[in-house]
Amino acid sequence: IIAVLGTALGLSIITHMIEFELALDFPINISRGLEWAIDSSIEWTIIEFGWFFDVISDNLKWVLGKLRDFLIWVPWPIMMGVIAITAWRLASAKIAIGSVIGMIAISSVSLWEPTMVTVAIMLVAVTIAISLGIPLGVLAARNNLSNTIIRPILDTMQTMPSFVYLVPGIMLFGLGNVAAILATVLYAIPPCIRLTNLGIRQVDPDVVEAGRSFGSSNMQILFKIQMPMAIPSIMAGINQTVMMALAMCTIAAMVGAGGLGIEVLRAMGQLREGESVIAGVAIVIMAIIIDRVLQGYIINRGN
Repeated sequence: IIAVLGTALGLSIITHMIEFELALDFPINISRGLEWAIDSSIEWTIIEFGWFFDVISDNLKWVLGKLRDFLIWVPWPIMMGVIAITAWRLASAKIAIGSVIGMIAISSVSLWEPTMVTVAIMLVAVTIAISLGIPLGVLAARNNLSNTIIRPILDTMQTMPSFVYLVPGIMLFGLGNVAAILATVLYAIPPCIRLTNLGIRQVDPDVVEAGRSFGSSNMQILFKIQMPMAIPSIMAGINQTVMMALAMCTIAAMVGAGGLGIEVLRAMGQLREGESVIAGVAIVIMAIIIDRVLQGYIINRGN
């Protein structure tokens, strides 16, 4: 009798444990269906529009290659002179001197060529991000429905882990600089859209109404009133886009991008901490130079 009761009690406990575990599991699992749908849509896109992505990839590779070769070909004294003059004209003489000192520091650790490669990738990626971001910001500022649609997309993009941005680039373009450029654009474009939208919406409505009363068209109001008055906010968005693009360069190196990012990644992989820190500091110096120049331009524009 005791053995039978013990067996029954054990079976009862096991049954309750199984029921408890089943109660903890959610009754619906659609992950496999979603995975199949996503994989199928990606395969269909690559098969049907592969030629389109090949055209984009070939053109971006050509532009990036020519720009990279040109920047490496230019002698370092001329490049530093261009940087100094640009910083002086856009910001101030103090920032120009600091920019030259920063570039000398980068050159003194044999990172001039990787820096020029990073600059080439940055120029292409930031140009694409600005070319797409400013029009989208204008659209969001002038159309509430577009703003309602774009805002949650930007929220998603800004909260998504940066590694995830490598996925669409690899799927559509494979490994290499083109995938790195796409990932950088996706990662860096949200501030440009948001601050362009914000800057245009903050333009004094009385000024806009005055323009309308004088017979200005919508395009004239946009390009002659709203855009000029929103320049500080737009430039702040461009500044943040550049900073985020620089922050992405190390992660983009995982898919084949060259420059300072691959120097950091290679040094970390070989446990050479000193070399990794030096390459990382070079990225920081570049970011500080660009930030100070753009901030100086914004301040001078405001004055």
